[in-house]
Amino acid sequence: RELESRMAVLLAHLLKWQYQPDRRGKSWQSTFKLQRKRVLRAITKTPSLKASLSDQDWLDDAWADAAVQAAKETGIEMDIFPESCPWNMDDVLKEGWLPG
Repeated sequence: RELESRMAVLLAHLLKWQYQPDRRGKSWQSTFKLQRKRVLRAITKTPSLKASLSDQDWLDDAWADAAVQAAKETGIEMDIFPESCPWNMDDVLKEGWLPG
C-alpha cells in the first residue's frame, strides 16, 4: 500500500504540474524527486513490487487516488483529468521528467 500511496502523490503532483503551469515551483520539484526516490527504494528493497508498475488495476487505483488529490488541491473538476494515467511509468519514474 505504501508504494501505491507514494505513486499517487507523485502522479497528483504531475497532474498539478501539467494543469497549473502558473503555480509550478521548487517545492513541487522537490516532491517529484522525493517520491521518485521512495518509489524506487521500495522496489529495490522488495523487487516483487516492481510488477505493480505494470499491473493495470494497481495503476488505475493509484491514478484514481492521484486525481482525487489533485482535484481537491487545485479546485479543478475531476472530469478535466484523463480517466487513466496518460504517462509511461518509465517516464514517471525518470529523474527530471515532467509532463507537457
